[in-house]
Amino acid sequence: MKKIVLVENKSEIGAGTRGSSLGIDAVKIAALNANSTYFKEANIVKIENENDRLWEDINFESAKRIKGVVKVYERISDSVKDVLDKKKFPLLLSGDHSNAGGTIAGIKKAYPDKKLGVIWIDAHADLHSPYTSPTGNIHGMPLATALGVDNMEYAVKEISDEVKENWNKLKNIGGIEPKILSEDLVFIGVRDTEDPEDYYITNNKVKTISVKQVRTTGAREVTEQVLEYLKECEIIYVSFDVDSMDCDLISYGTGTPVQNGLTDKEASGLINHFLIDKRVKCFEVVEINPCLDNRQNKMAETAFRIMEKASAIIEKRG
Repeated sequence: MKKIVLVENKSEIGAGTRGSSLGIDAVKIAALNANSTYFKEANIVKIENENDRLWEDINFESAKRIKGVVKVYERISDSVKDVLDKKKFPLLLSGDHSNAGGTIAGIKKAYPDKKLGVIWIDAHADLHSPYTSPTGNIHGMPLATALGVDNMEYAVKEISDEVKENWNKLKNIGGIEPKILSEDLVFIGVRDTEDPEDYYITNNKVKTISVKQVRTTGAREVTEQVLEYLKECEIIYVSFDVDSMDCDLISYGTGTPVQNGLTDKEASGLINHFLIDKRVKCFEVVEINPCLDNRQNKMAETAFRIMEKASAIIEKRG
């Protein structure tokens, strides 16, 4: 692979269940079992994680392990910026979805003056803040960091000054806030949300495409609609949470599985069509958790097939 730099990020401190840090190795096992040389050929960069913090007591229930997440965000953003500065394509294979906030920060650091669009393929909206989150798990907050929002209209708790300080650090990684606008965000497959997220989506008219729309309209047509919707965006990031896929059809090998999702063919079709567009500068795959897989290593195997096809498209781009 000449264009792609594979960024491996095993951080899982933003998740509520354990095991997504093992997702990368599970994908490598899937590649080995498929007799693929993908990881042998890949140019790999590894992000230092803070997973040792999982052994420590939780200090802030409103934003669990937030100090560690700040450090991880800084490392991810630096790595993504470095890859983009070298005119390469960062393909991130990450643990939990909180990491996407760091990825977006890195893209924006590399292109501070360009309008960034985000395509979020996920069962969840990930729009919570420490003020609204029912769990305090930061993998439900990455888009709020990128949008620079607290959603105080739906605040359900007070947060400490120390949490507030670190939350503001997350929103301001790279010295840019906000990094994206709600008009430049598209949700695909989101079907498990809470009231604060629904409020933000409705109030800000965030474009949302359901699984039913994908199935009825077709992946190619949906991607064309989304890319047209994002026509003012000069660069685009695609974030793929494997829980966007139907857990009953694929596997429960992800932290927060949700029924009635995309098929693997639908997910792959969407991703492949998006990646043809040269404005797409970064692609990320997250939340593979082999500890929860009810079909041996099925989720990792599925994710690897999607990654491999996506990589081929990226490498063929002019």
